[in-house]
Amino acid sequence: MTIKVGEKMPEGAFGVMTAEGPGGVTSDELFKGKKVVLFAVPGAFTPACSAKHLPGFIENADALKGKGVDTIACLSVNDVFVMGAWAKDQGAGDKVTLLADGNAAYAQALGLELDASGFGMGTRASRFAIVVDDGVVSQLHCEAAASDVKESSAENILSNL
Repeated sequence: MTIKVGEKMPEGAFGVMTAEGPGGVTSDELFKGKKVVLFAVPGAFTPACSAKHLPGFIENADALKGKGVDTIACLSVNDVFVMGAWAKDQGAGDKVTLLADGNAAYAQALGLELDASGFGMGTRASRFAIVVDDGVVSQLHCEAAASDVKESSAENILSNL
């Protein structure tokens, strides 16, 4: 069942790359007492994700934070090492936190998984963006197709804050 506006975000944990190496963060640490924009991509280093989706949030990070967003986080069904390499490649720095959902557990808990087995990618996160206020969904923007970056784009989120 897909998460809806007004519902509490599910509990979960994510891999994050730190200066010391692989680390982790829980959903409670990510969302509690904060306004968070969580957006998901089907895969790190994939075309639309690398050319438009993540770069849009990096470019608009200051504007989003100017509208009260505490944290911008990108979720992908990749391992923490891939997410760390992608963060470096894209210059995410401290603007966007990249979260590894290696087994798609969080994407599935949200009900927003994507069957990409036809492309040899297995279960992935669909492309979406969620605005979370203190652990509760206040906005949910899902794309009709995995290649679309419209509803879940940084520009659309910014215009809806």
